[in-house]
Formats: sequence, structure tokens, C-alpha cells
Amino acid sequence: MAKKTQVGIIGAGPAGMMAALQAAWKGAEVTLFDANAIVGRKLLVTGSGRCNLTNTAIAPERYVCSNPAFLAALFNQFDREALLKTLERIGILAYHTADGWYYPCSESAATVVDAFAAALAQAGVRLRLNQRVTGLQKTDAGFRVQVGESEWIGERLIVAAGGQAYPTLGSRGDLYPLLSRLGHTITPVYPALAPVQADVRMLHKLQGVRLDVTAGVWQGKTLLGTTTGNLIFTQWGFNGPAVMDLSHLISTRPGTPLHLTLNLLPGESEPRLRALLKQKRQEAVPVRVLLGAVLPPKVPPVILGLAGINAEVQINQLTEAAVENILKQLTHILIEIQGVRDFDYAQVSTGGVPVDEVRPASLESKLVPGLYLAGEMLDVIGPCGGFNLQFAFSSGAAAGWAAGQG
Repeated sequence: MAKKTQVGIIGAGPAGMMAALQAAWKGAEVTLFDANAIVGRKLLVTGSGRCNLTNTAIAPERYVCSNPAFLAALFNQFDREALLKTLERIGILAYHTADGWYYPCSESAATVVDAFAAALAQAGVRLRLNQRVTGLQKTDAGFRVQVGESEWIGERLIVAAGGQAYPTLGSRGDLYPLLSRLGHTITPVYPALAPVQADVRMLHKLQGVRLDVTAGVWQGKTLLGTTTGNLIFTQWGFNGPAVMDLSHLISTRPGTPLHLTLNLLPGESEPRLRALLKQKRQEAVPVRVLLGAVLPPKVPPVILGLAGINAEVQINQLTEAAVENILKQLTHILIEIQGVRDFDYAQVSTGGVPVDEVRPASLESKLVPGLYLAGEMLDVIGPCGGFNLQFAFSSGAAAGWAAGQG
């Protein structure tokens, strides 16, 4: 009987587990290493415990990546539909919300991890948990991986150990120096999809308020990026997808003066409110009541205060200039940015190995034959909404297919 290809995989997160399954299904003998006591530890916290698997809007242009063509080639191999079929194969059924975010029908990340664990066992993947990789060498025959006091030797190696986000869950960036010694470039690593810290003293009464906004990050008069999504006001700044999707623009510019603009009337909210204010212009209706047509109740008094207007003033008592000033305050709040929260609060990290150093069809290193990189080891980030899990699963699948070939 032909000897099975020995494939080692470092990291039992979404990319590593998918790689392990694909390699095992190809007939390889797979060993999966992780510093945690269980597989899928980081997967458990995704989607606030619901596990946001993917998105209907997956497309290369939605990601921050030095080479969008790389992502196009990768997704052509393993796209959203391929992911959903694979998940169903191992017992995970999914659905998507009206805004395109996919979740397991169980609404539980724990069931997703359970299904992966069962599939790994059924596929014969050898688990070596609670074991941190401390050394990595390329040999004539393949690779030698130092794991505590022992070592693993095999022909092919997939590194899917994650970046530096959620260090308490095992992602500390330990593998970056080892990859650097093998010749790979490591671009600086910063928090991404992280809450934004800002001077919010003038908005302190809005703590806990959640609403959809359009947010923009500015460096002087240059707009670095903008997005529309949900925002949560906090005592130290802002949370939610609207700012988290922009946080990499802040973290990668340490020490640079930056500002955040907030439009509290995104989409059709502004024209609808403007029409309502015009319709009620001659009536003795409190302005805060009219603003409450499109805003949570805590917001109108704060905005009226910023506009220098009494919270109980009636619309027929205001000049046209005063009404326009209220709308300006609602659509162009300017906030000084202080930074982003650290890796403990970031969903992913930027940086790592540039995608041009691996082959999109296989995720094999162009510098080290037999070495494959997947997931957050590569310098790719997507927005909130399942984009990063899709990339993890897609890159893991491609690496597993290629490494598992006899």
C-alpha cells in the first residue's frame, strides 16, 4: 500500500480545520496542532457567539488586499456556495438575514465547532492540542516542527495559526518570526475590526445608543475611507461595524492626527426628515418630537444642544437657518480620533505575509516548497459580516486540497 502523504497543520481555527478536512479527504495523514485545549476556540466567539459564516456580498473588492486578483482566483476555487455545501456535508445548515449575513440555523457557534470536531475525528485527523509550536525547520525531506519537548516530521506543512487578534484565545503571532526565518516578508501587524477610541465628551449622554450611520475617517482634508453600518456610542468612543470596518485605517497610522465624521441620517433618512420638517414648519410641534421620527429618543436633545437650541423649542419658532443648522449637526458630527482598542478587542489583525508570496491556486509558498499559508497568516482583511471567515475557509480549503494531494 502506498505511503500516505504526511501533512502537518498549525492552528485549529477555521482555516486550519478546513485545511485538515480537505487534506484528509484527499487521503493524506493529517496532524493538527493547536495551543488550545479544544479545536475552533476562536470560532466560538465569532458573530457574538452566533458564528457569522459568510455573506451574500462576498467579492474581492470588499477586502483590503495588495492584489485583488489573488482573491478573485481563490474565490473562483472555493466560493460561498462551495463553503455552504461543505458545511452541510459535515452537518451545519445555514441561512442568511435580509442584509446578507449567513448564520448557522442553530444560531450557535458551539454547534459549528462540534460539527467540525466530529468531522475531524471521522476523517482520521490526529489532534495534538495544548501544544504550542516553538520551532520550524525546512529539511531536504520536508519539515521538522518543534512542539514542546517533541517534534513532528513530515513532507508538507500548512500554517494557519492566526494573527494577533484575541491573544487570550491563543493568537499571539508566534509563527510570524518562524516564517520570517524561512525567508517570508512580514508586514507590520495592527488591530483591525476593532472599536475606535475618540474624544466623545460632547456625546457622553449617548452612551449605549445604537443606530445606523455613515462614518468617515479623515486625515486633514483627505477622506481615507467611509462605510455605512451600525454604530454603538460608548464612554471611550465607538463600537459596531460602522467604525470597526474603518479601524485598520487608524491603527496603521499610529501618531497621525485623524478625525471621524458621523452622519446620523444615512440613506433615505435625511430626505425623509427634511420633508417632515418642511411639512410641519408652521406647526407648534417640539423639534425633538419630529427628530424622533428617525432617531432614538436620546439623540435629539444632544443634537439640539450641539446646535445651541433649547430641547423643547417648537418648529414654528425656528428660522430656516436654525433648521439647517440642526440638519448639519445630524449629518456632520466631527470627532477627534484617539486610536483603536488593542488586539484583545480586535476581531482580526492586519499585516502578515503578503499574498504575492503564495500561489492563489494552492496557497503554497513561492519561497518554501511544501509550505502553505492560510487565514490570518496572510495580509488580507475584510469587513464585518462573515467576510473574514469566508476568506479563512476558502484559503484553508485551497491549502488543504493542494497539500493533501498524493
